[in-house]
Formats: sequence, C-alpha cells, structure tokens
Amino acid sequence: MQKQKNQVLTISLAHLAHDTYSAFLAPLLPLLIEKLGMSLAMSAFLDIARKIPSLLNPFFGLLAERTDARYFVILSPALTAFSMSLLGVVDSYAMLLVLLTISGVSSTLFHIPSPGIIKASSGEKLGRGMSYYMVGGELARTVGPLLITGSVSLWGLEGTWRLMPFGFVASFMLYLRLKDFHAEHLKFTKKPEKGDAMAELKRFLPLFSVMGGFMFFQSAMKMAVTLYLAVYLTQHGYSLWYASIALSVLQFFGVIGTFVSGNISDKIGRQKTLVLMSSGAAITMTLFLLSSSIYTLFPLLALLGLFMFANGPVMLSVIHEVETKMPTFINSLYMTVNFSISSVVVFAMGVFGDSVGLDLTYEIAAALAYVAIIFALMLNKAIAKS
Repeated sequence: MQKQKNQVLTISLAHLAHDTYSAFLAPLLPLLIEKLGMSLAMSAFLDIARKIPSLLNPFFGLLAERTDARYFVILSPALTAFSMSLLGVVDSYAMLLVLLTISGVSSTLFHIPSPGIIKASSGEKLGRGMSYYMVGGELARTVGPLLITGSVSLWGLEGTWRLMPFGFVASFMLYLRLKDFHAEHLKFTKKPEKGDAMAELKRFLPLFSVMGGFMFFQSAMKMAVTLYLAVYLTQHGYSLWYASIALSVLQFFGVIGTFVSGNISDKIGRQKTLVLMSSGAAITMTLFLLSSSIYTLFPLLALLGLFMFANGPVMLSVIHEVETKMPTFINSLYMTVNFSISSVVVFAMGVFGDSVGLDLTYEIAAALAYVAIIFALMLNKAIAKS
C-alpha cells in the first residue's frame, strides 16, 4: 500500500516537472509576437503544433499497453525541457513550430500511460488519486509563468535555454525512482489489450459525444484565459510581469480546484461536481469581463481558476471508471478528443481575436461557457448508455 501511495506521489511530481516547461508558451507569447511579428492566428498555430501529436494518441495508447510505459514517463521531462527552453532562442516561426511539435510528442508520451498508473495505485480513492495527479499539472502552470518570466528578466529572451538542465535532472531522478517499479508492484498488467477497438469506440460514442460537447463549449473560455491572458492584459496596459503574476494566480487557484474536486466527486458524484464547477466558472468569467477595477482582477481570476480547472480530475475519473477491456486505449481516445477540440477552439479564438479583437472574443467565450453546463447535465445518461 505504501509503495502504491509513493507511486501516486512520484507520478504527480513527474507531472509537475514536465508541465512546468509546457507552461512557458503563454507568458512568452507577447514577446514572441513582437519579435517575429506574428498575428494572433499565427500564435494559435503554435499551440496547435503542440497538439497535433495527440492525433496519434490511440496508436501511442496501444503501444503503451505492449511496452514498458515507465520509460515514456521518465524521458518526457528531458525532451520537453529541451524543446521549450529553446523557444526564446530561435529566430524563425518555422523553428518555433518544430520545437512545439517535439514538445507535443513528449507530452503525448507522458500523459497517456501516467493516468493508468495513477488508477492502479489509487485503489478505491480514484478521485483523490486523479486530484493529486492533476494538482501536479496545475501547479506547474503556476510555477512555469513565473519561472520563465524571471528567466527573461535575468538573461533576456535569448537566455531561456539556461533552464534546460532542470528537465534532464528531473528525468534522471525519475529513472532512479521508477526503475525498480514493475507490474507486480502495482498489480498493473503489461499484457497486450484484448478487445475490438472499433467495437469499444462505438460503445463509448455516447459518452465521448457528451464529454466532447462539454469540452468544446468550455474550451473557448479556458483557451482565452490561459493562452491569451498575458496578451489580453498587456493590450490593456498591464506589464508583462503583472500579466504573468495574474496567470500564475489563475493557475494556482486551479491547483486548489483540481485538488478538491476529485474528493468532492467521490462524495457527491461526478455529474453533480461537473455541473457545480462549470456553473461557477461561467458566472465568474462573466463577472471578470464586467469588472473594470484593478482591485477585483486577482480575486476574480482566483475564483475562475478554482472553478475552471476543477473539471479535469472529474473527467479523468469518469474515463477510468468505465468497464472496458481496453482502458489505456479508451484513455487515449479521450485525450485525442480533448486535444483535438482544444486545437480547433484555440485557432478559432486566434482568428476572432485578429478580426474582432480580444475583448469581443472573451465575451463570446464567456457566453459559450454557459452551454457547457447543459452537457454536464447529460453526463449520467451518457455513462449509462456506454
């Protein structure tokens, strides 16, 4: 049991190490736009480049079932650190796309097997285990903006490569911690999955349709206030440091929301938690847009982060509770839907931002967030049909 708890902590810390580097793009975006003369639509393609490898999630999911997926987790922090630490160094848009694609491959290799290990280690407290795992990712998005902004302040945009060694150290530490963990320690099988992938896809189509609808209508708000928050605030006259702190406040309270939501959903149910958190996020986003006071900016962003990021552990818990012979494949399908939808939405946000401005784009995103509540109310029926 203690080994299982340690495994949850190890994978959660690995999530922190990996996603800290993944969080570099948003705070660097205003500087990269200025340096390379990019439009918001072009900047959206940078985020899409990170998500393109997610189209191969089902393939990587099946691969993870047939190989020792621990090494995917071990190598990912080093690979992501390499690519993301060089963002400030390159002087062409094409090279940015290449680096972010590499980062996307690394992210895919990390995020597919790691939730399955968390599930195997969590026992009956699946929601709590997923909360710890998601806290690692959300805390990284708190640390990442401050770390990269501090790096730029110390060494300039071209000096961000100096952060690269920390990722290599993280991978080495992961190797030391995970090299002796084998399948029998986790009661986790590495045998190839036996099942009809197409039949499983058809069976879970109602669930993926509802979850996809929820993610689509909430992603507009989530993309607007994560990828474009620093751009939005600097356009309104705030400094890059202030914008980075604002982004970190959002992400820090996202850590709290992520931590508590899994435990709440264990007690009151997944659907009730999803409805509660999505309703709070939509209302808070509206208040954020209506407020013009600098004194309410941080409190509203804190509440928004609390509600908006709380849905992650709930959705993951739903996916890992369904009865299936192909759990990793189903998780990879979920991730494909998630990343594909967010790619479409982030590009749409960039196009709208260029054509009608970020202010109106934020208002559209807030309106769409209310539609997500309808899909949250449909979750239990979708689960029953799958």
